[in-house]
Amino acid sequence: MQTEPLNKKRNYGTVWLLGILPLLLLAGMIYVFGNWGTGVDEQQAAPIEVLNIERIILTDEGFEVRVLNSGPEPLTIAQVVVDGSFWNASYTPSSTIERLGNATVYVPYPWVEGDPHEIKLITENGLIFVGDVAAAMKTPEADSNRFMQYSLIGIYVGVIPVGLGLMWYPFMRRFSSKGIQGVLAFTVGLLFFLAIDTIQEGLELGVEAPGVFQGTGLVWFGALLSFLFLLAVDQTNIKKNTVERNYGKQVSYKIAGGIGLHNLGEGLAIGAAFAAGEAALGTFLIIGFTLHNITEGIGIAAPLLKARPTIKTFLALAILGGAPAIVGTWIGGFVFNQTLAALFFGIGAGAIVQVIYVITKMIVRDAKAEGAPSVSWLNFGGLTLGILLMYVTALLVNF
Repeated sequence: MQTEPLNKKRNYGTVWLLGILPLLLLAGMIYVFGNWGTGVDEQQAAPIEVLNIERIILTDEGFEVRVLNSGPEPLTIAQVVVDGSFWNASYTPSSTIERLGNATVYVPYPWVEGDPHEIKLITENGLIFVGDVAAAMKTPEADSNRFMQYSLIGIYVGVIPVGLGLMWYPFMRRFSSKGIQGVLAFTVGLLFFLAIDTIQEGLELGVEAPGVFQGTGLVWFGALLSFLFLLAVDQTNIKKNTVERNYGKQVSYKIAGGIGLHNLGEGLAIGAAFAAGEAALGTFLIIGFTLHNITEGIGIAAPLLKARPTIKTFLALAILGGAPAIVGTWIGGFVFNQTLAALFFGIGAGAIVQVIYVITKMIVRDAKAEGAPSVSWLNFGGLTLGILLMYVTALLVNF
C-alpha cells in the first residue's frame, strides 16, 4: 500500500535533481574560471574602466557629483579637475568604487550662478570622465514648498488638460454610428503617435543610461512584456465572459493608464528642467504639454460613446491619465534615473500598442456588424487627423 507514494517521492526527487544538476555544473564551471582563469595568459592592452556621472548637485559649498562604476572592475578616482584646474575633493564612502558601486564626490568650489562649469574625474589609470554644468544654479532642495509647486505643475500639465479633453464627450455622443467609428479611428491615430513618441523618448534615455543596464533593451523588453500582459488579461476576461460587460469603460481605463505612463515621462522632462535651473525651458514645456494633452482626453472618452459613464468615471479617468505627470515631476525634480525612466517609457509604449490593437478590433467588429468597410474614408480621415493633430501640438513642445 505504501510502495506507490514512496515511488512517487523518489520520482519527484529524481526530476528535481535532473533539473538542478545542469545549474550546479554551470556554477562549478564559473567558479573554476573565476579562480584559476581560462589558461590564456596575456597582458590586457588597456584598463577597462567605466564611470557614469549620474547627477551633479550644486550647493552653497560647491558640487556634489554622484557617480556609478559600471565597469568590470573596481576603480579609484585619483584627481578632480574643475574648469581646467586641479581641485581638492572628498569622497563618500571612498574614492575607490567597487563594481556597480555608487559614490559621491564633494568638491568645494566657488561656482558662479549662470556660468557653465566642467568637472573632470581622473582615475588611477589615467582615464578621464567629464560632467558638464550648462548653467550653474543651486539645485532645489526637496522641501514641502517645492514639493507642492511640483504637484501643481503636474496637475496643470496632466490632470486638467485630460479633464478638459474628456468634456468633449457630450458633443461626441451625438455622432452617428459611422461618426463614432471615425472618432475611434481618430483615437487610434492619437495613440499611434504617442506609441512612437514614447519609444523614441525611451530609447534616448536608454542611450544615456549606464551601458551595463542595457537601457535601450529595457525599452523593448518593457514594451513587449506590458503588451503581452495586457493581452493575457483580456484573454482571461474572455474565458470568464466578463468582456462584454462595461467593455467600453475597460478600454477607456486602459487608454488612460497607457497615456498616464506617457505623461509620467513628460513630468520627468519638466522636473529635470527646473532642477537644472532652466526655468524658461520648464515653463515652455508646461505650455506645450498642456496643449498637447488636451487631445488625449478625447481619445480616452472615445470608447465610452456607447456606454453611460458617471461623473465618478470621468474623474477617475482624468486622474489615471493625468496624475502620473505629478509623480514624474517629483522624480525629475528631486531624483532622476535614466535606467528606470527608459523602462517606464517601454512599459507605457507596450500598453498603448495593446490599446491600439483592442480599438482596431472594435472598429472592425462594428463595421462588420453594419456591413460597412472597416477602412472607410471617414475612418482613414479620422486616423490621419489624429496623427496630424498630435504632430502639430508636439511641435509646440519641441520648438
